[in-house]
This record gives sequence, structure tokens and C-alpha cells, in this order.
Amino acid sequence: MELVKWNPMKDMFSLRNRINAMFDDFFYPTTRSEGDWGLSSWEPRVDIYDDKDNIVIKAEMPGVDKKDIKVDVKDRVLTLSGERSADKEVKEDSYYRRERTFGRFERSFTLPGEIDPEKIAAEYKDGVLKIVVPKPEEQKPKQIAIH
Repeated sequence: MELVKWNPMKDMFSLRNRINAMFDDFFYPTTRSEGDWGLSSWEPRVDIYDDKDNIVIKAEMPGVDKKDIKVDVKDRVLTLSGERSADKEVKEDSYYRRERTFGRFERSFTLPGEIDPEKIAAEYKDGVLKIVVPKPEEQKPKQIAIH
């Protein structure tokens, strides 16, 4: 996934894709049973923004233990992976409704320019993972003095 500036018009195309997927699911159902729908995979939602010196990635991961999260960087690609485990305390037949998703996840983001992986910092607090990626020197805006 390439890092690009947020464009609200892009969300309209995303909505179109979701509606198309809904019709595809209706007319061409998958082999999953209704009870398994959405429980086998999920992706944490992320915000990616630019501050003066860094690219910041914030990922929502409620219910994920810090030890189950892995962040890797290789060849300009930052990969966020891990697993959210299902509740084992409740028997399957005791549920009236089950909407929360569980399982393994993996998200990858292509970073601009050559970054130094040693300078990347990550912090996990209250179910939100914050990854701070310092911009490469050539990416930082340069102030030019006018004489």
C-alpha cells in the first residue's frame, strides 16, 4: 500500500466497491457459514499522517495483547501483523449474537524514500498502536533564506 494524501472523494469509490461486494456476496455466496462470517479475518483500521519530521501510523487494535503484535520493515515496506484471540470463556452455543472479529491480521505500507529502521519507534497504549517513522532527510522540507 503506497502512502498517499487523503482524498475524501476516494471514499465515494470505496463505497461503490463495498456495494458491489454486497451484491457479489448475495448472488455468489461464499462457502462460509453464517456463524463464521467475518470471524476468520479482520484488519485494524489505521490513520496515517504527516507531521513536520515524521510519518505517523496509528492503528486501532482493541483486545490485542502487545505481545501478539509484530512490526517489521524491509525494503521500504512496513508490515504490521499479529493476532486477536477469540474469547474461550463462552461456549459457542451460548451466543445470541457474535459480531466481533478475531484471527490473524497483516497490513503493509510502502514508505516514501529510504528510511532508517533503527529510528522507527512504536508505542501501544489503550488499544492503539502508534508508529513514528522519521522522514528521510531528502523528504523534509527545506527552509531557504531569501537575501
